[in-house]
Amino acid sequence: MAADFELEISRLVWLNKYRIEGEGGIEDTWRRVTSAVASVESDAEGWRDRFYALLEGFKFLPGGRILAGAGTSKRVTLFNCFAMGLIEDSLDGIFRALKEGALTMQQGGGIGYDFSTLRPRGTLARTVGGIASGPVSFMRIWDVTCATLLSTGSRRGAMMATLRCDHPDIEEFIDAKRDPRALRNFNLSVLVSDAFLKAVADDADWKLVFPEVSLADEIGEGSVERKWPGFDRPVPCRVLKVVRARELWCRLMRATYDMAEPGVLFIDRINRTNNLYYCEHIYTTNPCSELPLPPYGDCNLGSVNLVQFVREPFTRRARLDLDAIASVVPVAVRFLDNVIDLSRFPLKEQRRQAHATRRIGLGITGLADALIMLGLHYASESARALAGKLMATICHTAYLASTELAREKGSFPQFQEDAFLAGEFVATLPAEVTKAITASGIRNSHLLAIAPTGSISLLGGNVSSGLEPVFAWRYQRRLQMPDGSRSLVNVEDAAVRLWRQRHPNRSFSEAFVTATELAPEAHLQMQAILQKYVDCAISKTIQVPEKCAFEDFQDVYRRAWELGLKGCTTYRPNPIRGAVLLPEAPPATHCCDLNREGD
Repeated sequence: MAADFELEISRLVWLNKYRIEGEGGIEDTWRRVTSAVASVESDAEGWRDRFYALLEGFKFLPGGRILAGAGTSKRVTLFNCFAMGLIEDSLDGIFRALKEGALTMQQGGGIGYDFSTLRPRGTLARTVGGIASGPVSFMRIWDVTCATLLSTGSRRGAMMATLRCDHPDIEEFIDAKRDPRALRNFNLSVLVSDAFLKAVADDADWKLVFPEVSLADEIGEGSVERKWPGFDRPVPCRVLKVVRARELWCRLMRATYDMAEPGVLFIDRINRTNNLYYCEHIYTTNPCSELPLPPYGDCNLGSVNLVQFVREPFTRRARLDLDAIASVVPVAVRFLDNVIDLSRFPLKEQRRQAHATRRIGLGITGLADALIMLGLHYASESARALAGKLMATICHTAYLASTELAREKGSFPQFQEDAFLAGEFVATLPAEVTKAITASGIRNSHLLAIAPTGSISLLGGNVSSGLEPVFAWRYQRRLQMPDGSRSLVNVEDAAVRLWRQRHPNRSFSEAFVTATELAPEAHLQMQAILQKYVDCAISKTIQVPEKCAFEDFQDVYRRAWELGLKGCTTYRPNPIRGAVLLPEAPPATHCCDLNREGD
């Protein structure tokens, strides 16, 4: 299927987000980007042509920061987002972390922070005797900083804030977004541990704690050992409060039922399945959660546009060309690996981390539209089977490509063969892949992530975003303009547009289904089948009907855990939240809503 770049929405996205002065069309943008990315190669001209063929026709959609910044004189990063360093529990440490975040946002990077290191509200410091105001109070400073940077015309950089489920301020954190004016530039997620989930299942007590080294002696009752960010090994933690685990879980569920936040991150599973479990610990993610990252870790993203690989759509011979997809994956892996060497970084720590691990996040977009063109209902077993086969192809091909790159350019510096091969995810790879790793090493510690692709999917002809079902066949989209204003643009889904071109007088087939018509279980099952072949994570919003009973809503999170997901985010429409894709709807308060992604 040829992408229609004459679409108003596609041209507006290009003009407002990715075009630089002097570029007369998208082909000029591709030439600029591919020349820059190929410049780190010894055969720059040859790879420029291969990279151009990859981007041509929107077969591969690089992350928006790459499209906007590569080959320009702008002092910007080509990475979409970063996890920031741990926040030291001191005034100097807090404002140093704030400065790092501001510098990163200034260059166009979204940021993620874990605020669990900050002392809970009302506690006394052991050294200066001051009374702490708590993590949520300091989050407000970050929120104002982000809003101030936006007012200067900087790219809209989103922020993620996480907090441990055993932090004494967890209840305040859970309820923070009940004020719709609060923390508008933050996404919130609770770091849920295996131990907490067991306590919920057992209806047991749950201790809220903080490292006693940071607290005055008279505070708290009793002590337990916990692994805590900022410490190499478990440390004594003072018990500051005891709650019923189920009551805390219910409070979390009720907040996200009402306000769509906080999300939930299954943090022990994230760390257990991390390919670099042997040398790093993860405490937070990028703003959209598809990249769980260590301190100063980065998002280097790109997506295979599946719509461009559907052959003979809407016919009995319709098929997804897996061989053609497999042929572009190695080029996409090399493209993203080169971005690491090409990019500027706001902080030297970010550069050091990127070069030490060489993480990339190759994903997919247009899945739902591709399934519709193939005549497959999103909730069907056949659709999930194809999606699994597709993602397995991308995964295994990407890993083999990374081993070939290692043979040519060397493995990532933190590669330790025995430990890497013993990793929980790597152990699931075929023998062909693990033998190649043994023989050649591997260039990238991680290779796969499925990100939200709002803007780049619009650029590519308004194909469905990431693995999400189609939101609506036609709608109005709010597009942020360079001057900060918003324009409403009429948009039609790519699959619908092609159907009407070919069958103007026929009703839709049964494969045409929107996100709100699907049961939450269908969303979860699709995410679960793909997660098996994704070494990072998946950004997915589970659409929940407004009339969904609270008890059924809680089951969505229970099923997410049972199905092996690394996190869960839901969206239930209500008058406060609204929706960004409906005509004349109020702006959504979620900073990574359907009109905002990693670009």
